Amino acid sequence: MSSLGTIALALLQIPGLEAPDLTLSEQISQIWRDGGFMMWPLGASALVGAIVIIWKLFDLSVKSVRTRKVLRAVDERLSQGDIAGALEAARASNAPAGRILAAGLARHNEGSERVLKAIENVGLIEMAGLESGLVWLATCSNVAPLLGFLGTVVGMIQAFQAIELAGEVEATLVAAGIKVALVTTAAGLAVAIPINIFHNYFVTRVDRLVLDMEESAQKAVDALHAAEVAAEGR
Repeated sequence: MSSLGTIALALLQIPGLEAPDLTLSEQISQIWRDGGFMMWPLGASALVGAIVIIWKLFDLSVKSVRTRKVLRAVDERLSQGDIAGALEAARASNAPAGRILAAGLARHNEGSERVLKAIENVGLIEMAGLESGLVWLATCSNVAPLLGFLGTVVGMIQAFQAIELAGEVEATLVAAGIKVALVTTAAGLAVAIPINIFHNYFVTRVDRLVLDMEESAQKAVDALHAAEVAAEGR
């Protein structure tokens, strides 16, 4: 189901917005018309959010699997003192963790401090890559309610204009403006809430990946430091 269809289904759960005699497509069209022109930017926000969510679900799932694989391989070789093998395993991986560890292990002859510095530098770049797209979700979740509230203001303005032109207050005169106000507010919240939930979920997954990479990087630094101490003692 499309993101717009999801919004419509959410709106139909609100008392007063049911349309039992209409088909789903007709209900969606009716809600779209009732919301007025503000439904277009709200629909665009929903579409962008849906695209980013699908992409990040796939992207983080793939990177998580690759990260776990390379971390196991590198940790196993480092525990055996095989620095060259750990470097080879890191370079063979196409995961952020592999690139971070490869940058550090490639400098194992330059001392543990240079290794740590290289890991930090590459880590910042990979961190930015893991967080890519999240700014779009944050933007959509923040903008959608504001667009809904803007639609509310527009609807109330329309209602008062109708009263002004008629010179008297009648329910039929203000109903259209109030409907725009309510529909756009509900649509803005219906767009923002799921996007915000997914944004927080992705932030949590990125943080978990970063913690795993930091732990593995610290193990690599400790192993290289131990190798340095052993070499100096000979």
